[in-house]
Amino acid sequence: MNYQNQNQNQALSQSQNPNRIKNPKTQVPETPQMNDRDFANDMLATGKYMTDSYSTVLNEASHESLYQDLSMIFKETQDCQRNFYNLMFKKGWYSIEAAPQQKLQQDYQQFQGYSTQFPYNNNTMQ
Repeated sequence: MNYQNQNQNQALSQSQNPNRIKNPKTQVPETPQMNDRDFANDMLATGKYMTDSYSTVLNEASHESLYQDLSMIFKETQDCQRNFYNLMFKKGWYSIEAAPQQKLQQDYQQFQGYSTQFPYNNNTMQ
């Protein structure tokens, strides 16, 4: 697929849903075997699962040295997961939907109200 066709396809898909943010898709073979998109998607899903799991174990680690080691591994895993997300987005295999400004403002006001319920102010417990 040439560059002009990719731009036309991107314009067409954005005209179908103007809130969709994505890049032109990098074509991959559609065969029963896993292709680059399938491998990247599998790694992204695995990275999400692993960061969720590391987050849980970090909350429950009772030994400081173990906590520090796990924290470093968590950060590396999270960075790897982010790199797969960026790769998939760049290749057009992952898209996001822009939220309308009104929805953003509404959510901001809702969560701003929650801050008064926190048991701390300026990072100190009350």
